[in-house]
Amino acid sequence: MGKIIAVANQKGGVGKSTTVVNLAAYLGSRDLKVLCVDSDPQGNTTTAFGINKKSVEASTYEVLIGRSRVQDAIIHTNFKNVSLVPATENLAGCEIELSQFENRVQRLKMQLLTCKLDYDYIFIDCPPALGTLTINGLVACDTILVPMLAEFFALEGLSQLVNTIKIVRTSYNPSLEIEGILFTMFDSRLNVANDVVAEVEKYFPDKVFETKIPRNVRISEAPSHGKPVMYYDKSSKGAEAYELLGHEILGEPLKLKEKKRRGIFKFKK
Repeated sequence: MGKIIAVANQKGGVGKSTTVVNLAAYLGSRDLKVLCVDSDPQGNTTTAFGINKKSVEASTYEVLIGRSRVQDAIIHTNFKNVSLVPATENLAGCEIELSQFENRVQRLKMQLLTCKLDYDYIFIDCPPALGTLTINGLVACDTILVPMLAEFFALEGLSQLVNTIKIVRTSYNPSLEIEGILFTMFDSRLNVANDVVAEVEKYFPDKVFETKIPRNVRISEAPSHGKPVMYYDKSSKGAEAYELLGHEILGEPLKLKEKKRRGIFKFKK
């Protein structure tokens, strides 16, 4: 049975969509079947896979309000073993429409249960808010992956997210666990960045990914070409970082000397 991972953080600009797209691409290249669900009204995951939103007939919006089955909304991307439930601008007003349903926070879960067996991994790209769309993602998933910046204010946002996870556990999804906390746009030369990592590791031991995603031009450029970074520039630091993250997700980290050679692996002191 496939594993459903929600990628969430109520703060915007932390690399949620980037992580979904590039992690999915790497796992797909490893012959694993991957489905991405774009649950963010901005639709960045959809754009990053090179999908023209105007050509989309069924999207996450139609799935959530019950106008379409999830199977009918799935698009096969141009990238190996990666499929997508796209997002369109219609999703922006979805939270208001969902308020009329009694089971409004379980809509996505009910749909994904019908296709979970067809995939090894399902990633849900949640919007940068703790509203109904994000709660749908947390109720539907097995684990949550939290991308965050190594900045002081990010700690406050993480605390709010943890409180939300506790509420979801109590009311809807008692088995919900944190897959891991991923530092993105990371610069190890900054003292504040290392201090924030140390603080998070203190409160979430064994939950912080050792791989840190660096600031990388190729990661930023790839979406404008409609490609994950490994298909845009496989030799870039960004592509190598998401490869390392993929190894961690699969429980098979690279050998120590290989991590050191790549220079994008943050070691604990």
